[in-house]
Amino acid sequence: MVRSPSATASANPDPLTADTDLSDLAAWLRLTLEPGLGPAQQRKLLSAFGLPRQIFDASRSSLAGVVGNEAADLLSAQPDQAAIDTALAWASEDGNHILTLADAAYPKALLDIADPPALLYAKGNADLLDRPALAIVGARSATPQGEENAHAFARHLCSAGLTIVSGLALGIDAAAHRGALADEAAATIAVIGTGADRIYPARNASLAREIAARGLILSEFPLGSAAQRHHFPRRNRLIAGLSLGVLVVEAAVGSGSLITARLATECGLEVFAIPGSIHSPLSRGCHRLIRDGAKLVETAEDILEELRPRLELPRPTSTPAAANPTRPADDGDGDKASKKLLSALGHDPVDIDTLALRCGLTVDALYAMLLAMELDGRIARLPGNRFQRL
Repeated sequence: MVRSPSATASANPDPLTADTDLSDLAAWLRLTLEPGLGPAQQRKLLSAFGLPRQIFDASRSSLAGVVGNEAADLLSAQPDQAAIDTALAWASEDGNHILTLADAAYPKALLDIADPPALLYAKGNADLLDRPALAIVGARSATPQGEENAHAFARHLCSAGLTIVSGLALGIDAAAHRGALADEAAATIAVIGTGADRIYPARNASLAREIAARGLILSEFPLGSAAQRHHFPRRNRLIAGLSLGVLVVEAAVGSGSLITARLATECGLEVFAIPGSIHSPLSRGCHRLIRDGAKLVETAEDILEELRPRLELPRPTSTPAAANPTRPADDGDGDKASKKLLSALGHDPVDIDTLALRCGLTVDALYAMLLAMELDGRIARLPGNRFQRL
């Protein structure tokens, strides 16, 4: 969607407040689609000349004085008109938006980060960019319990008025998006590391389509851009920049989720982490964050208590079970054998042989009980013939 130009735009409009018309958008696209011109050079040019139209009207010597001779030559060359026309056609489709630094709809939160992208491609409900948001991130190879936690936290926080931001990756990211979509508000933003016309990973294709229909897909990368390793750290800074804070559900040491948390800390944002088993590699990243000052959270209300003064949310008069997503309701009256088995499972993954020793049952008897409980959704089967209570 291309916004109409402001009737009162001055001859030298402020690039952060002017509206973007079709010809202006074409100039923005020309600037950002030049492969030899990096984001830092784009910002230098915008700072020196104003809008892209003024950049391309400037003399070569003026351009060279700001970004050097090589970049000046690139700016003086013929533009990639086919790529520009493709992007303009994409932006004309219902639900598609191209937002520039000159657009009033550009997310204000990103103006506070060190390197806001000059242009964003958005597909879906762009109004979500103005709502208070929380990022939920974590491991791609998440445990079933981790995914359930991400889903439950996202759903409850969405119902409390927060937009859930994540990266559309497998595992925790996907679970967080699905949790937000499970709420009536369906307020979720997927910040992706490809072009907005591509889906990565392919296994999340149906989820991406649902987010585009009910939430928002956001990318700074040109249309057609494939997934590349260096795209994802850049994407992480936008996930953090759009949010009031970051919740890390599960993360190994060295995880990209810790990069997002670090970026949030550098921006003065809140970082939250869910603790886990001391035996799980996917808990160690969260435990490190907690040691470094992140807030340990067990319930969604722990996060809302921290953010409520900034959100002006009402304080609940009671704490229903749904507000306490990581503490499941009582398992019911079930038979004694099932209760004994759940108790033996604890909350860490357990292999079948260890479980047999704890319960004093044969492996065959255990398998029969575990299958029934798995079908009931009370436990999950993990790789390595291990089981975990949900």
